[in-house]
Amino acid sequence: MVRPPAVAGRFYPSDPQELAQEIDEYVRSGEAKKAARGCVVPHAGYMYSGHVAGAVYSSIEIPPRCILLGPRHYPRGEAMAILTDGSFATPFANAPIDPALARELARACPRLREDVVAHQSEHSLEVQIPFLQRLVNDFRFVPVVLGTDRYPVLEELGHAVARVVAAQDEPVLLVASSDMNHYESNEITRKKDERAIARILALDPRGLYDTVRNEEISMCGYAPTVAMLVALRDLGATTAELVRYATSGDINGDREQVVGYAGIVLR
Repeated sequence: MVRPPAVAGRFYPSDPQELAQEIDEYVRSGEAKKAARGCVVPHAGYMYSGHVAGAVYSSIEIPPRCILLGPRHYPRGEAMAILTDGSFATPFANAPIDPALARELARACPRLREDVVAHQSEHSLEVQIPFLQRLVNDFRFVPVVLGTDRYPVLEELGHAVARVVAAQDEPVLLVASSDMNHYESNEITRKKDERAIARILALDPRGLYDTVRNEEISMCGYAPTVAMLVALRDLGATTAELVRYATSGDINGDREQVVGYAGIVLR
């Protein structure tokens, strides 16, 4: 199975040379890279959030194997969808799924269901892949998208991810794909995002879950971020750093209806 790109030519260039040039502009050259266990990166069009994603990816040592966790924006397919074989096509090349790692995760968390439909039109993982292809040799990944917001289920997934990652002989990076608050003023969005980001920096999955829901923060990827935080807590992560924050208003000048973007590294 080769999953064709859904947002090439809209969220990022469909021409490989243009795509490489744009990614290179977002990546900080000469940045000192440090090992990381996980990260939170945005998934908007590159013109809006590429500089935030690039700041994250260029600051960490990215291993060849990654588990990508993202939201399922569309009400189609399984609520917890994984693919265990095949590849995602991008303008660069086909990015292969890591079948061994994916099958281990599917066994560790039986709630994950093999489902092409949930991944078919979803952009939250797709926009990460060209960055990772550009920066990592022999990049392989496990794609998981979530359409559930039940905390016990997210916690169960997080524990399963931790068990699988802990059993590997080589490092695996966890990537949670999420934009932050949506379509409120720049002032309100920044205040709301500060509250959510504080819980991520505290490595507090339950706190993030409750804050997003109680404060009505429209962080689209809070579910995968919660699952990642559970996994990283199990794996012994101790620190988190906000690498960059921005809103769409910083790009287009519209301060009335913005989307927030946070880039966070967890170690």
